[in-house]
Amino acid sequence: MTRDFDPSVDPEVFAAISAEEERQRDSTELIASENFVSRAVREAQGSVLTNKYAEGYPGKRYYGGCENVDRVERLAQERVKELFGCRFANVQPHSGSAANMAAIRALVPPGGRIMGMSVDGGGHLSHGYSLSFSGQDYVSASYSVDEKTLLLDYDRILEQAREFKPNLIICGASAYSRTIDFAAFRRIADEVGAFLLADIAHIAGLVATGLHPSPIGLADVVTSTTHKTLRGPRGGLILTDSEELAKRIDKCVFPGIQGGPLEHVIAAKAVAFKEDLAPEYATYMAQVVANAKAMSEEFVKLGYRVLTGGTDNHLFLLDVLTSKGLTGRQVQTLLESVNITANRNSIPYDTQKPYITSGLRIGTPAMTTRGFKEGEFITIAHLIDEAIDHRDQPEYLAGIKEKVVALNRSFPLPE
Repeated sequence: MTRDFDPSVDPEVFAAISAEEERQRDSTELIASENFVSRAVREAQGSVLTNKYAEGYPGKRYYGGCENVDRVERLAQERVKELFGCRFANVQPHSGSAANMAAIRALVPPGGRIMGMSVDGGGHLSHGYSLSFSGQDYVSASYSVDEKTLLLDYDRILEQAREFKPNLIICGASAYSRTIDFAAFRRIADEVGAFLLADIAHIAGLVATGLHPSPIGLADVVTSTTHKTLRGPRGGLILTDSEELAKRIDKCVFPGIQGGPLEHVIAAKAVAFKEDLAPEYATYMAQVVANAKAMSEEFVKLGYRVLTGGTDNHLFLLDVLTSKGLTGRQVQTLLESVNITANRNSIPYDTQKPYITSGLRIGTPAMTTRGFKEGEFITIAHLIDEAIDHRDQPEYLAGIKEKVVALNRSFPLPE
């Protein structure tokens, strides 16, 4: 990956990039929000389009010389509309949080009432968390999952909505392993007279390939990141079927919260969307889900508490505190020492602080991109279990690390 970077230009940065390339090559990546993009996506993002300033939208720019970036942005728009089957798309948001900020502002003025999933229940910071813009600029309330089943309780959410009377309900999650009933959320929003925003940042690839029900046609607005399961560059997007809302969204993105769009990133998004429209991508996403199911089931067999007992999508949560008496932070650090990368994560009704956590979130998109199938993920589950059980034995851990590196080198990074 560093073949085009002249080390003599900036040795320090080159060294850091080279070290990161080595880390990625030799590590098993289990962070659910990460993936490995294709060479074509990387090259588009590193193209001369990074030189072009292009405030505005295709055909309505505030700078000259935008005919080529207009072509690129239109391609990204048309491809993502085809991918999700919607009428309007804004591909300019720099991130998922920026997409949510623009979408929320388009639907509810500051000071309005929004209701989203709690962070420990599986939601995202931008769904109303007190330290986020969404909790500071708006009056927010949170719903969570049922304390026993750890599943969304739509009747209880309706009760909360009746009491809180939100202007906007946000559905979608960052750490929820089961299918989300978007139709149920639509009924709740209709009953209380609220807009509905669906954040599908994590499950976008499943939605695009029919492996998860789509919120298009149910939610007023849909937001997503373009990395994670879509396997594109880091960025965001906003979708809607409403022409009126599309106009409001465009104004909220530019000039509302952003200036010039990152046209080189938008080019990379366009390339990724083309890849996502290919039949091979649907096969990939099916394998992502199969791998997550196999790995979560193996952890159950190993005696771990897997939240909800398994998964319907690309991720699952382990309660490592209950299972092994270790915090999520401790397990994350331990696994990093044997070249397995995962992230600690709060679990519903967590007794630990968010920086510590009781849980570990595990996702399968990245290593599925490298070719892992069920067998490899089951092997990694056993290596994780061994590392935890032998955490005080450096020589044993060194042996695990050797096995992890050898396995990873059999499945090269995308070229």
